Amino acid sequence: MSDDGWKFEFHDIPTTQLEPFKQLFTGYDEGLVRMEPGGFVMPPSYARNAEKIYRMQPRNDDVWLLTFPKCGTTWTCELLWLLQNNCDFEAAGKTGLTIRTPFLEMPYLSNKMQAMREMFMNVDKVEQLPSPRVLRPHFAILFASTSTARHYQVFIMQVVYVARNPKDVIVSYYFHHKLIKLHGYIGTLDEFAEYFMNDEVAYAPFFPHILDAWSKRHHPNMHFMFYEDMKRDLRGEIEKVAAFLGKSYSDEVMAKLTEHLKFDNFQKNESVNNESGKKMGAMNEDGRFIRKGKTGDWKNHFSPELNSRIDEWIEKNLADSDLKFVTELENQD
Repeated sequence: MSDDGWKFEFHDIPTTQLEPFKQLFTGYDEGLVRMEPGGFVMPPSYARNAEKIYRMQPRNDDVWLLTFPKCGTTWTCELLWLLQNNCDFEAAGKTGLTIRTPFLEMPYLSNKMQAMREMFMNVDKVEQLPSPRVLRPHFAILFASTSTARHYQVFIMQVVYVARNPKDVIVSYYFHHKLIKLHGYIGTLDEFAEYFMNDEVAYAPFFPHILDAWSKRHHPNMHFMFYEDMKRDLRGEIEKVAAFLGKSYSDEVMAKLTEHLKFDNFQKNESVNNESGKKMGAMNEDGRFIRKGKTGDWKNHFSPELNSRIDEWIEKNLADSDLKFVTELENQD
């Protein structure tokens, strides 16, 4: 399938081939690989299918949600789909979010988990979907912007990017790795945080993913938003996204949409909470895919020593950027 337009290579990460890693991440019997250029980390099964995703043609009426994992992806996807589909709450409740807003790379993350494959739509199916589509890849926007595919470079589609503070991302991603059998993580939070900061977890590194999007935040087809702002003023953030998409709804509909997306209601919504993954054998019984969603939950999990190391890591990576994160909120939805 290759030609001059495809210029990415994937290389094994030696430390992920060794027992310490494989004993903790029991789902990765092949270890992980790093993409060059870009340096982003994925399972080998993704690498074998990456070109297929690369060549998928965006449409000018697409909405693409780009996020690092555990930054409010599912939450924002439901918002985007409803805004794009006349806030049809009844239709949303009848079909799972993984069908309505496909994860482009998810069917390709593992060769072993057939149950997981059945939950997600592959590229061939996504290309057959009617417009307008809402798509949610996790792979970094750098993957697109360094390619020779002009349609990515000029952003013919509308892109929404959601960033979240790295402390809460680490905690949420840790519990995600404990829940999802694809990862099979059985280690401690402290051990996981080290792998995260060393760019040895899927989708790492965290900062280049966000900083590349931050550098493009003024593009007219890009809407950059923060998870913490959604927690602080959900209605206000909904209105900003609606304006970006050129959508206008009555105050009554907007109030209903806000109530629909309030976290306590969202967590109970069977069309979005992915509890079906447990029945399909893709998730462990302990834990929830939609967990707490709180800003500042990291304080309940980090030791002072771990927090200090993470602070140093954050400071180092933001030294040359004006990007700032909010890690605590006095009031949140």
